[in-house]
Amino acid sequence: AKKILSIAGLPITLETLVQTSEEAIHFWRKIEKPVALKISSSNLRHKTEIGGVLLNLNDEHGIREAFNKLSEIAKEISEESPIEGILICEMIDNGVETVLGVVKDPVFGPTVMFGLGGIFIEILKDVTFRVAPFDAKEAHMMINEIRGRAILDGVRGAPPVDVDALAEALSQLSLFAATNIDNVDSIDLNPFIVLPRGAKIVDALIIASD
Repeated sequence: AKKILSIAGLPITLETLVQTSEEAIHFWRKIEKPVALKISSSNLRHKTEIGGVLLNLNDEHGIREAFNKLSEIAKEISEESPIEGILICEMIDNGVETVLGVVKDPVFGPTVMFGLGGIFIEILKDVTFRVAPFDAKEAHMMINEIRGRAILDGVRGAPPVDVDALAEALSQLSLFAATNIDNVDSIDLNPFIVLPRGAKIVDALIIASD
């Protein structure tokens, strides 16, 4: 099994690439948390659109059934999208979902995008941009520009999240983008969960330059 610890220097959720349901169950037992299972393929950019992500699994039977279901889907798409295995990772449910991204603008070069997840980005398009690189102070200004900023301070009894960790992550991503401008066309960290303390990448898509 292969473990991924970080992307662009940012921490990722506890996860492992497995080839059998027993490996998946062993990982679940080890971390003692609910897990998510995802099909892993470098050619498959949007796993949810084909039912390739199953969430909130917290018992042996559910994990085994989920693994078998994803394996069947993987067989159906294997000719177009070779499958590396099934990725199993911890569920993160006590933070705020955000989206961090990088695009290569033809005029300004690597540009970092930030927004809140869910309807904030899908419907309201509540996002902001900065040309890379920039420091944490500029990242705080970027965060404060979005209309849904108050969500990060806690609403309806939810605790405030670690805005300093978010700002540091944005700055760190901008440095990575500026350093790797010749190798990377785009980066999509979605969702990037900001926790009461710290933050973690849940899923990521990195498109390399030709």
